[in-house]
Amino acid sequence: MKKEKQIIAYKGFDKDLKCRDFQYEVGKKYEMEGDIICCVKGFHACENPFDVLDHYSMFDDNGKPNRFCVVEQSGTLDKDNDNSTEVASSKIKVKAELKLGDFIRAAVEWVKEKTSPVNIEVENGELSDNGKTYAKIGSSGDYAQIGSSGRFAQIGSSGCCAQIGSSGYSAQIGSSGDYAQIGSSGYYAKIGSSGCSAQIGSSGDYAQIGSSGDSAQIGSSGCSAQIGSSGDYAKIGSSGDSAKIKSTGEDSVICCAGHGCVVSAKKGSWITLTEWKWSDEKRRQVPKFVKTEFVDGKRIKADTPYRLVGGEFTEVK
Repeated sequence: MKKEKQIIAYKGFDKDLKCRDFQYEVGKKYEMEGDIICCVKGFHACENPFDVLDHYSMFDDNGKPNRFCVVEQSGTLDKDNDNSTEVASSKIKVKAELKLGDFIRAAVEWVKEKTSPVNIEVENGELSDNGKTYAKIGSSGDYAQIGSSGRFAQIGSSGCCAQIGSSGYSAQIGSSGDYAQIGSSGYYAKIGSSGCSAQIGSSGDYAQIGSSGDSAQIGSSGCSAQIGSSGDYAKIGSSGDSAKIKSTGEDSVICCAGHGCVVSAKKGSWITLTEWKWSDEKRRQVPKFVKTEFVDGKRIKADTPYRLVGGEFTEVK
């Protein structure tokens, strides 16, 4: 009997493990009849974990974390186009739920594999994209310096002490080496780092940044950034408005200078939030309240989203 083709992919869900109001369960199989057309009908998932974030970001509108699973797709399969990794299928099995760190590592490993020097074309011995769109850049050596100015770049590095810079929009950057320095200035960047002591900086709006290594230093100046960190001793700073930050590592320090930020952290961490108001005299926004709280697990609860309202830490329901 010919074995049915199967694809291992990644899928996002809301906090209740629902997608488009359909309830899923880990370990269960599901099947759909009729024509399967990507983006129209079928069970949808993405081979690239980063692409899942286009459909389910790290957090919902209330700052609650969304959920992510590895799935197995089979039966009738359909893809939208060659540039997308999204797949629709008539059958799907939810194999396992991934913690934030596992999801970040899966995304980093996927980009590393696709951008491995043995899997990409090299022009004149160079791995730099030279400003080209849809560039794929890979490096496995230590102390690599990688620069990309084109849009939709995929950059992967597995060596230690790498320095990675990207200025194009919608870049996907994955690094698994320790002491990486990653900078991105384009909008909609997706940055994942699984190495320890990483330094990650992003200035573009709508960035989604994930770090699973210990002692990470993460800075974001763009608005509406979504930052997730699962390593211990992380230092996270955000100056953009409406940032959503979730830290699951111990003894982290999170500082938000922007208005309307939502933050959750583990017991033993410190959180600083800022609230702004409009000044008619200065014709601009000025700080109204700045407050720092210790997550003691009682007065300030662990793993609970907070926003500064009226100068007080207020739970986000």
